[in-house]
Amino acid sequence: MGVIYVARSAKFGKWASDVGLSKHVFKVGYSDEDPKPTVEKGWGGEGDWALIKKQEVEGIGEDEIIARLARKEKLIDPNYYPRLRGATGMFKVSPEHVENHILVSRAMAGDAQRIELKLKPLDFADYLIHNALR
Repeated sequence: MGVIYVARSAKFGKWASDVGLSKHVFKVGYSDEDPKPTVEKGWGGEGDWALIKKQEVEGIGEDEIIARLARKEKLIDPNYYPRLRGATGMFKVSPEHVENHILVSRAMAGDAQRIELKLKPLDFADYLIHNALR
């Protein structure tokens, strides 16, 4: 049994924003072991990566996770950004997609109140893991 995880870096998000991507950039990956040591090594030349959320999964691999998410969100191609140096699973996530996901989930659960949302990294992680496992 493996673990799907979502990580983010504030410094990498700032760099991504500066080069025109978005500050909402996340790394989604799969590991057979605890992902914390892998996340602490970091990607993109930044060492401040933090594990936001992890979830145990069975019967799915990293390639399939990335392919499923690439249908919904923009997969960042490491060939265009030398700083990534072959890192896979980097996604630019639209806050509008996350808001819509939360609103629809609440409406389906019967809580149809319209409230102002303030998105947090955990909301992005929930959205990414939910779409990776669909």
